[in-house]
Amino acid sequence: MTLPYAEPLIRREPQSRVIPEPPRVGEPGGDPCGLCDWLANYEQSEHRPPLWVNDDWALIRSTDVTIPGIVWLTTRAHHDSFADLPDRLAMSYGPVVARVERAILSLGDIARVHVYRWGDGSSHFHVWFYPRPLGMLEARREMLPLWADLMPAAPEEDVVDAERKIAAAMAAGD
Repeated sequence: MTLPYAEPLIRREPQSRVIPEPPRVGEPGGDPCGLCDWLANYEQSEHRPPLWVNDDWALIRSTDVTIPGIVWLTTRAHHDSFADLPDRLAMSYGPVVARVERAILSLGDIARVHVYRWGDGSSHFHVWFYPRPLGMLEARREMLPLWADLMPAAPEEDVVDAERKIAAAMAAGD
């Protein structure tokens, strides 16, 4: 595990806590959830559609991709976290995540697929899938998103090819 920064790093002290915390996007008092609107109307949107959808889930392409195959999965309905997913949705989560992982692994030259959930952005449930390129040992564990954030943009044709293959693999499971 290697940080993508040169030494010396300087430890910082945490900032003062902000209580109450400001509302997130999609929470009462926060900006409206644009994801809910887009998911309900993506066929009419100027943005590219999800890679795959079913009644409950949508697999979304990422922007500013540095590693082809980075995608994120979201619920079609507005839910904040695992804690408020209806039981039926919670039970379908594991099989859907396994399908996404298999689809990404089918790209080849992928050692592992990391699944991350950060809960501090939008309040609309979503998880990220980051493929760790085979042999990129410095990006193991929690280092992969740091490295991915600092790498140059991947060639557009590689990103589009990965998205096409992931979409086809997801559709094949329907």
